[in-house]
Amino acid sequence: MIEYWTEYSRFFIALFVILDPFAAIPIFLVLTKGYTARERGRVANASSITVLVVLVITALTGEALLHGMGTSLASFRVGGGIVLLIMALSMLHGETGAVTTTPVDEAVAIDKNAVAIVPLAIPLLAGPGAISTVIIQMHRPGTEYQTVFVVTGIVLVCLLLWIVLRAASKIGAVLGQIGLNIINRLFGLILAAIAVEIMANGLKQLFPILGG
Repeated sequence: MIEYWTEYSRFFIALFVILDPFAAIPIFLVLTKGYTARERGRVANASSITVLVVLVITALTGEALLHGMGTSLASFRVGGGIVLLIMALSMLHGETGAVTTTPVDEAVAIDKNAVAIVPLAIPLLAGPGAISTVIIQMHRPGTEYQTVFVVTGIVLVCLLLWIVLRAASKIGAVLGQIGLNIINRLFGLILAAIAVEIMANGLKQLFPILGG
């Protein structure tokens, strides 16, 4: 049972690091520039709920999605690991959102009603990295309550995300850009290690000879 709790704890940490709400603070403040405190609160609420819904739906339908695409879990692990590694390298270089946003997304963000969904929630927070992590976790060996534990982990991470976004102005003022950059790079290092492990497991499944 301890092994399972360790596994779910790692999933919780990995998902929080991938979402990286601290790295989203500068973007959140820029996208909500000129908003009142109440409007920013609504954006934080909507973004957190959107991320929660997207990730829970992914957890519940990920297996069917893989079967529908004809993709093996091993291949998905390797591909997902590569995506996470790219994200980690971007974070280590201080390039927040380099692989998750596009000019089109940023243009849509001009609309106050859309900023909470695009690009803040999707694809900045609930991007390919987070989605890959959830699907992979659902296929890891676990207890009979695997789905319950995974969804609970998603809910807790989104709760922390909501807290950080609601306090974005205060956190940004206290930590400053240097503090946020340090946290972002630390998260990038952790994510790189997680990405390598995921890719290694996928490669061992694709090429059993690598596992000895």
